[in-house]
Amino acid sequence: MSLAIKVVEISKQYRLGLVGSKSIKDDLKKYYAKLKGQENPFENLAEENDRTKQGKSNYVWSLKDISFELNQGDALGVLGRNGAGKSTLLKILSRITSPTSGQIKLNGRLASLLEVGTGFHPELTGRENIYLNGAILGMRKLEITSKLEEIVDFSGVERYLDTPVKRYSSGMYVRLAFAVAAHLDNDIMIIDEVLAVGDAEFQKKCLGKMDSGIKDSGKTVVFVSHNIASIQNLCNKGIVLSNGKLTFDGTSNDAVQHYLAQSFSNSLPEIIFPLKNQDIQLTKLQVLDQKNKLKSDFSLGEYVYLNIEYKVSSPLKGSNICLVLKRNGIDVLCSFDGDINEDNLDKTEKGNFQYLLKLPTDILKAGLYTLTLDVGLIGIGTIEKHDEIITFKISELDQLTTTKGYAEERAGILYKQIEWKRTSI
Repeated sequence: MSLAIKVVEISKQYRLGLVGSKSIKDDLKKYYAKLKGQENPFENLAEENDRTKQGKSNYVWSLKDISFELNQGDALGVLGRNGAGKSTLLKILSRITSPTSGQIKLNGRLASLLEVGTGFHPELTGRENIYLNGAILGMRKLEITSKLEEIVDFSGVERYLDTPVKRYSSGMYVRLAFAVAAHLDNDIMIIDEVLAVGDAEFQKKCLGKMDSGIKDSGKTVVFVSHNIASIQNLCNKGIVLSNGKLTFDGTSNDAVQHYLAQSFSNSLPEIIFPLKNQDIQLTKLQVLDQKNKLKSDFSLGEYVYLNIEYKVSSPLKGSNICLVLKRNGIDVLCSFDGDINEDNLDKTEKGNFQYLLKLPTDILKAGLYTLTLDVGLIGIGTIEKHDEIITFKISELDQLTTTKGYAEERAGILYKQIEWKRTSI
């Protein structure tokens, strides 16, 4: 199988707060060092890109010594927290920006979809941008025309095809951009989290198209997404980035487990939210055991309690808080504070409030679980969203026998045996 992408020790350095260096003098120093084959004189000043710590230098490594290979037909899922370097990596692969050091080899035509509107000229119509993108890929007009009907049908923007794309909504932008990237004659597709802009039906349609492109056409895909389930279903390989460094390179399933374990190791059982100037906001989230103590590692069958505190600064017509529990990126449970008591949706008083929730974890399998919290206003929608902000672990018992549990790992989320009764008929 032929090699599609080869990345050899690429690094990308940025200076915080400025474009370029501190002065023309510093720019000339870097230029002459490069001409002489010498190291970047500012390389030793750069620090790890850890957003949670105050650095001593204004130079940071957005990426540092990243290496991996992909064969034709491989699909790579890129995982990492916000700021890990995922988008920078895709921009370098797409040749939007150049690495500070290292090499990249691409074999084949490349199409990328990184941000809404990337590669589109706002003054041109949708139809003209399709031909423009095809020309950039090196395709002839006749080739593009043969694909035009299929692209338009997939995007669902036929009515606006001859309208300048600057008048498109973000959803229309993404629909047309993905349709162009997926249907024109390319060998490599680079897709960022931009698909999240589209609705659920279109996201499913896009993932199906990428999957068929990999299996039927042998396309190579590099895919960044916070939807872990999509990466597991679509990708056969995965890498994990943390503070600009490659911490794992292997199968997509193993990459997901590594990413979740990494998230768990960095997660605390308590979060204090910074105060904001809004009518309702979360102030505290805690993971507790039955003794009301902070805890993040529970035994199989043990209950997990959540303490959610929030503040209402001014009278409200209606609000809600939504909790989503996930395992390996799959939704396990979704609950609203108005599910049991609808009065919660009509609270108007000011003050500080608290919920103490008991999660039904006694029937969940061992593994790592993440929590997502949303706060919304009735008639307005979500005003505060925290994706997978806290992680807790359910561990197997030390001596788990077949009478108490499973003798082997099984599919599914629930840890619940079903009694099978046989009768003669």
